[in-house]
Amino acid sequence: MGLRGRATALLIALTVVGCKGSTPSANGADGAGGSASSAGGTQSETVTDTTMKNETAFTVKIPAKWSFQGVLLQGGLPTCESYFMLSWRAKSPDGLSSEEQMPTMLWAYGTGPHPTRGCMPITGPMSAQDFLKYLAASMQLTYVADEPMPDQNAAVQKQWQDADANTAPFYAARNLPAPKDTGEVTAAVVQSKSGTTTLKGQMLVNMHCLETTQPGMHSILRGIPDRPTTTVTKCTADVMYLSAPESQYAGLVQVWQAPGMGAQQNTQWGNAWVQRYAKNAQQQSNQLIKASWDALDAEEKEIAHTMAMQQEEHDQFLSAMQASTDASMARAGAAMAARSTAASDVVDFALDRQTVLNPQTGLISKVPDQVTVGAPLQKAHGNGTP
Repeated sequence: MGLRGRATALLIALTVVGCKGSTPSANGADGAGGSASSAGGTQSETVTDTTMKNETAFTVKIPAKWSFQGVLLQGGLPTCESYFMLSWRAKSPDGLSSEEQMPTMLWAYGTGPHPTRGCMPITGPMSAQDFLKYLAASMQLTYVADEPMPDQNAAVQKQWQDADANTAPFYAARNLPAPKDTGEVTAAVVQSKSGTTTLKGQMLVNMHCLETTQPGMHSILRGIPDRPTTTVTKCTADVMYLSAPESQYAGLVQVWQAPGMGAQQNTQWGNAWVQRYAKNAQQQSNQLIKASWDALDAEEKEIAHTMAMQQEEHDQFLSAMQASTDASMARAGAAMAARSTAASDVVDFALDRQTVLNPQTGLISKVPDQVTVGAPLQKAHGNGTP
């Protein structure tokens, strides 16, 4: 089963900026009537980009006389959206049959910082088949059966594996963990009611997830905590939904699988859009780089301040230790001098003598205690202190 002309899966969408036009093809004069599967030719619809002078962004080929609504959705950071995405719906004249490319659905999860605004409330890994079950329930559709697409699924998975293999050397050379891409394509059969009419439907999803790892960091500075390794996964799901009365379902599938049906991107517009996006992305990158350098400068200043405070505390500690040591040594010296004086006086008393100082010569002498001390002799303490 083909992808039924769906547009290439891009990322993201919220702000509506599109409009539509209609150009019937030459073989569309007979019309499709009320029946979704009746032959009647085709017509081409356009979706323009009002942010680029209303240039045609996509042309969508649908059955003739079907109604059409289409918008171009522009994304933007830091929400879940990043790129543009086409969304459109075509309905048969009787209103019972339809084909639509739904707005891209996005979600993110992980242990690292990740966006939440504009994201679906999905907080963990989910297979593409489980996503369709989740979406069908949210749209109040009865999920009838899985409809695997092994060939397309294998091709998509190889596409992302090749992309990872091509970028692996870049990350390896920088000793960085490489992002990991995964993709799935699958479909499901669903059922709903429109009044008394039972509608059979097919939901097809092209899902892509990108997992990035941010290495952790062991802090060597006091007050700065360790930073653990974190991972963040961002996923996008592009869904095509086909619905018709059961009796017309098979014919409608054939109609939409015909070559050229569905959306085709205007290459000239796509190139211009990519150039504009790259320019805006570079500006945002420059701003982020500047903010990173500013944050680094602030962190370096904080580290320098912390180290200066630590050095000051260290110097104050050494100064306090030196002052305490000097005071202790002075007290020890004074105590020793006091003990020496007392011991000398005791010896002089025992030997009936006295210690005298000659002020003129500075000499200290021991004389009998009977000698009268006067000038030029002065009585001194036992250690020589007058």
